[in-house]
Amino acid sequence: MFALIRKEINTFFSSAVGYLVIAIFLTLNGLFLWVFKGQFNILDSGFANLSPFFQIAPWVLLFLIPAVTMRSFAEEKKQGTLEVLFTKPIQKWHLVVGKYLGSLSLILIAIIPTLLYILTIYQLGKPIGNLDIGSTLGSYIALLLLGSSYTAIGIFSSSITNNQIVSFLVGLFLCFVFYFGFSGLANYTLFGSPNITLGQFGMQLHYERMSEGILDTRDVFYFLSCILIFIALTIVVLKKSSLKQKIKPASITLIFAFVLSIIGNTFYKRFDLTQDQRFTLSEATKNIIEEADVPILIEVLLEGDFPSEFRRLQLETKQLLEEFNVLNSNIQYIFTNPLEEEELRSQTIVELQRFGLTPMEVSVQESGKTEIETVVPWALISLKDQSVKIPLIKNTIGATTEERVNSSIQQLEYAFIDGLTKLLHPKKYKIAVLKGNGQLPDIKIADFIKTLQNYYFVGAFTLDSVAGSPEKTLEDLQKFDMIINAKPTIAFSEKEKYVLDQFIMNGGKSLWLAESVTMEIDSLMNPEGSSVAIMQDLRLGDALFSYGVRINPVLVNDLYSAPLVLASGQGNETQFTPYPWFYGSLTKSTSNHPIVKNIESVKFDFSNQLDTLKNNIKKTILLTSSDKSKTEGVPKEIRLENIIRKKPDITSYTEGPQNLAVLLEGSFKSVYKSRIKPYKIASHVDDSKPTKMVVVADGDIIKNQVRKGQPLPLGFDPAMNLNYGNKEFLLNTVNYLLDDSGLVEIRSKEIKISFLDIEKVIKNKTKWQVINMIVPLGILALFGVLFAFIRKKKYQKSV
Repeated sequence: MFALIRKEINTFFSSAVGYLVIAIFLTLNGLFLWVFKGQFNILDSGFANLSPFFQIAPWVLLFLIPAVTMRSFAEEKKQGTLEVLFTKPIQKWHLVVGKYLGSLSLILIAIIPTLLYILTIYQLGKPIGNLDIGSTLGSYIALLLLGSSYTAIGIFSSSITNNQIVSFLVGLFLCFVFYFGFSGLANYTLFGSPNITLGQFGMQLHYERMSEGILDTRDVFYFLSCILIFIALTIVVLKKSSLKQKIKPASITLIFAFVLSIIGNTFYKRFDLTQDQRFTLSEATKNIIEEADVPILIEVLLEGDFPSEFRRLQLETKQLLEEFNVLNSNIQYIFTNPLEEEELRSQTIVELQRFGLTPMEVSVQESGKTEIETVVPWALISLKDQSVKIPLIKNTIGATTEERVNSSIQQLEYAFIDGLTKLLHPKKYKIAVLKGNGQLPDIKIADFIKTLQNYYFVGAFTLDSVAGSPEKTLEDLQKFDMIINAKPTIAFSEKEKYVLDQFIMNGGKSLWLAESVTMEIDSLMNPEGSSVAIMQDLRLGDALFSYGVRINPVLVNDLYSAPLVLASGQGNETQFTPYPWFYGSLTKSTSNHPIVKNIESVKFDFSNQLDTLKNNIKKTILLTSSDKSKTEGVPKEIRLENIIRKKPDITSYTEGPQNLAVLLEGSFKSVYKSRIKPYKIASHVDDSKPTKMVVVADGDIIKNQVRKGQPLPLGFDPAMNLNYGNKEFLLNTVNYLLDDSGLVEIRSKEIKISFLDIEKVIKNKTKWQVINMIVPLGILALFGVLFAFIRKKKYQKSV
């Protein structure tokens, strides 16, 4: 058999045919990947990965391999040498496998020079070496298995005819059917089971799954079954027997392959080869997906030709939804292009906006040029007559293209699972929004409360009744799982504090949005343009001190802040001008905590400073001001004129980051431990059950703007057309405090996107194009010279 393999290789490379086939393969790949503009050009894509190569390689091999294998048996039959081979003391399966491995060796030799592409991307990565080796290895394994299957089909095609052209066409047709044909019929089911579709019999599904970096034994068994079937059929075809006699071994082969496939699909294992384990779903995700016992359709409005940034987002979304589908076949997905019909484009955009699916006009850099594209980065999850909107893109303020792609891909798993949770999980937790102590009015917190109502039961709760019946008030409050205290302005009585304290002692969660300084932007909008910030005593200091935190009566002044937009002029002459506003801290956390990981900048207004105190409570700083911050004591007069007309003294911003939000976790000590209680209750608790709370030194963080009597989305600044991360931060906080299925933990998952160094690419583009076009061909030429030299030397010795 090994002699046959050597004979095949010698035959290929003793003439120009073998070199020509490999040269065509390398040239086509080089042109598409490094020279021609389009979606396969790696240098234009900006991403440091070889996925474009593994996307086009199956199509190039589709033509290459039938051309290599077409002469295997067809030429032998035509020249009559096959009969001579049959007279040799060699079994037919040795002959077939020898021919097969000989042809496959040629394909392997063709693929080896493409390893240069890995070196190129390795060098052009930002930083150098920024390449997912595990994913690349999985892709090469997939390509080798696909090439092996193509080769088995080509060998079979050559065995059924003595005409090389016919062999080539039959091989091309069969390879096309098995790779693309079955995928085109993917929606058709077999045996009435939605779990078995025609698409599963095609190579494309299995190849693409492996080329993403997932080594699934089911895919490996599929390709091995294909190879076994076509090699066995080739052996059957070459047997000198009647058709009836050939049917039996052919049937046995098919049955054996079918049984092998069943075993492979029953006992399987998946290996995530990617560096960041992006295809390893979190336990919370798996739990939610497995709950889907009825069909759920996910429609992604991200189909079409996009700039590289959105092509990557599209690919990552497809890969994630494929993982969902593998885990539970009830999760089905489709990709559509809502803007496909140009004549209806304007009308479609209006309809999309009406449903809250706002399209985006994006400016994307491609090879140094700027392109403007309209995309609809949304998905819809539908269950029966219900649907949920899923945003796929995060417009992080001031983010580069790389950061935007990273943050968008980072939140995909959370975004889809969050949507599925809304459809599959009934509400079970109750949240009390405290009233009666001057908290923000309903219209000022309407958007966040409406958002919370998608997940929880939310209701207002007043502490007014505590004066008359404190025990009944505490009993009623304990029916809730969490309280939100949104910017109180009236001091709490001892009885009210005692109710809140005992709520916490019994394991209740709490979100404190409180301030120790009274100051509002609206108070500056007077003829004088000034107001005085003064201390505000809510009488919560002792309670928060006992829990481990203190809100200091100082204002945080931060150079990194949101602008303040002021109007000047009247009527049509009105102009809106943004000014630096150093009391509007704009925080961007670098913490890995799931509450703040990967969220947009959170906007504060007249925030205070937080101190944490030593006790047995675990404390996690969630948000801080920037390094260029300072604190200002009160009382303090604040004048708009000073803010607008005077440049800040940058040298005074030396106090560093100031704590603005902190998470407290553990067993808290009661404020009234070893103290006289405001009233007696039988169930007083001195030390709480393990619980959590978050304290934020600013109440305006939850306040939405109001326009024409209607609340605007929380965090949206209509004057600047910017979305801040306030809603995301607060929603993550509530989810974390209530341990809502552990979903917020998904945010701690790291997904690393490898980028190219664009400056290096632009500077050395021609150099790398030449290298990747010429060097692989040079390697092939060197192999040819070496092969000819060895062959010549061998024959000289034999002479």
